[in-house]
Amino acid sequence: MYTIGTMTTTQTPLSLDKIAGASAVIDRRLRDTPQYVDEQLTAAIGKEVLVKFETVNPLRSFKGRGASFILHELGLAAPDTVVCASSGNFGQAVAFTARERGMPAEVFVPAGANPVKVARIRSFGAEVTEVPGDGFAAKEAAKEHVERQPGRVFLEDGNQSAIAEGAGTIGVELLRDGPLDAVVLPIGDGALITGVATWLREHCPGAKVIGVCAEGAPAQERSFRAGRVVPGEPVRTIADGMSIRVPVPAAVQRIGALVDDIVLVSDQDLLDAMRLLADTLGQLVEPAGAAGIAAIRTHSLPGARLATVLTGANPRP
Repeated sequence: MYTIGTMTTTQTPLSLDKIAGASAVIDRRLRDTPQYVDEQLTAAIGKEVLVKFETVNPLRSFKGRGASFILHELGLAAPDTVVCASSGNFGQAVAFTARERGMPAEVFVPAGANPVKVARIRSFGAEVTEVPGDGFAAKEAAKEHVERQPGRVFLEDGNQSAIAEGAGTIGVELLRDGPLDAVVLPIGDGALITGVATWLREHCPGAKVIGVCAEGAPAQERSFRAGRVVPGEPVRTIADGMSIRVPVPAAVQRIGALVDDIVLVSDQDLLDAMRLLADTLGQLVEPAGAAGIAAIRTHSLPGARLATVLTGANPRP
């Protein structure tokens, strides 16, 4: 249950029915993206990998699915204003989906955020506020702003169920190509992996769900091991899509219940994976977008048939 203008939500397990229903209401430009097994990539990795391309939509990332679905679920439209904090891709998604409903959007970003992503947020008509500090500081500033201003709704990636349920439609689509042994996904705020894992637990229960974090931003991995939120040190990674210092409590709870393991990859692993994807698939992805491939290349993960998602293609210049 959500209350417009407040910061808190009632946490419930993610809904299979809502994930299924989201497939019909999410903007058609943001779903049913290509997915296939590439022979060159499989040969380079040594395992069959089903790759889903969330990079071929107007946002060049998967984030629009969750943003589109939560605006639908909340029944939001003008004159409501939506507010979020983001390192970039979620901000783009909120700006784009709000514009489609004629709604103003305000996006708080950390100082030094990826200029490509910030420019694209502005191109979708959102007001951007840069906040000194990291993503957590931007989120706190966004929350304070909403508390002071009437008619504003705060959208928190990793917290509100509908965002994860929208992302869970990726799991629906992955299984259209048959059962999988494991799905390997990057972890930012946690909406993607928890949404997909919810669907897999019911429809492909034998599949392992493996999360990937950057070595320079291990807070989600440490929180997973501890079973509680463990804030990290200032992040040091090129993967701004995984630059989480303070995990969302609801996401930590869901990840603990749904995910089998989390592995870490180095920035060099990410760069090597980016080059491999460019060479084999002709895809220029951002570092977080290559995290699944990086993990499959560098860790001994279970199964012969794996799947991953190219989650974003908005790299820094």
